Amino acid sequence: MTEFIPPGTRFHPLPSPFRMKRGGALHGARVAYETWGTLNERRDNAVLIVTGLSPDAHAARNAGNPDEGWWEPMVGSGKPIDTDRWFVVCVNSLGSCKGSTGPASVNPDTGALYRLDFPELSVEDGANAAFDVVRGLGIEQLACIIGNSMGGMTALAYLLLHPGAARTHINISGSAQALPFSIAIRSLQREAIRLDPHWNHGQYDDDTYPESGMRMARKLGVITYRSALEWDGRFGRVRLDSDRPDEEPFGLEFQVESYLEGHARRFVRRFDPNCYLYLSRSMDWFDLAEYAAQEPAGGDVVAGLAKIRVQRALAIGATTDILFPLQQQQQIAEGLAAGGAQADFLPLESPQGHDAFLVDYDRFGPAVRDFLASI
Repeated sequence: MTEFIPPGTRFHPLPSPFRMKRGGALHGARVAYETWGTLNERRDNAVLIVTGLSPDAHAARNAGNPDEGWWEPMVGSGKPIDTDRWFVVCVNSLGSCKGSTGPASVNPDTGALYRLDFPELSVEDGANAAFDVVRGLGIEQLACIIGNSMGGMTALAYLLLHPGAARTHINISGSAQALPFSIAIRSLQREAIRLDPHWNHGQYDDDTYPESGMRMARKLGVITYRSALEWDGRFGRVRLDSDRPDEEPFGLEFQVESYLEGHARRFVRRFDPNCYLYLSRSMDWFDLAEYAAQEPAGGDVVAGLAKIRVQRALAIGATTDILFPLQQQQQIAEGLAAGGAQADFLPLESPQGHDAFLVDYDRFGPAVRDFLASI
């Protein structure tokens, strides 16, 4: 399979071997990243962005790539993450197919793609890889680490595993552990991919790509990324053109179906199925409660969060998010406060569900801008 690497992406070599949390190690691995702004002489103005499952490192336009990034309204001169003040780094997740080493990369030990020979991947592995990138840039302590969705998990792991690595933290639509509903959805997504005959136990290529499985997985994901309120307001019960020929029984009839189909088809050939499986499962495994197992209460996620030490934190969520529901961001703020941080919880009345941080910039932009302006 092809890796999808934006122009201008830079690469950081990880130490070899790079030990993985659940066993195994990577040799000759790398992490893709991009930067914006200028690191000051004190090296204390760095902001790290860790992403959700599918984004690459190209969060916004920069000198290496003039194309619009996936978080373009948030990163840049005069924007909420202001590159006139901050030196911004965005990393592509370890295990991805967009520049960082993952199942779609070549295994140097065999000369073939890793596929399912890639070691079991955890969120903590991604956090350790991102930490190595930051240290490789000569940054001892971040001014802030910002994580959204899966990146919110990665940011918490980063802070827990590397005490003192950041002064502040913004957690956007993230969580400290996977909840049963989210696990169930991701399980169905993985099953859709694995049951596609073309997946073939991970042994597919560009000509025998498990397109149907990836389409179904992506459709299911998109349904949970937005809210019923938005689906109603955006599409209602509007039907497709009734004059079009009926190509197949039970085919697409409503505009919302056509939207999901188009969205899925744009995605499927732009992401590697095995990488999707690995990253999805890493989120299901993530649980900061395991780091509190030795506490008297044992296995409490708030106790796990309380082990993190930052000066200030902000946990933001959307009221309509069903995938990473609002109580998880509230829990993050409470747990970090229990660890001594000045931590605030900000629920935003956005109708756009989990994906609100990618589209509802009128609400999320000011929240991020105000926090960064205060540190």
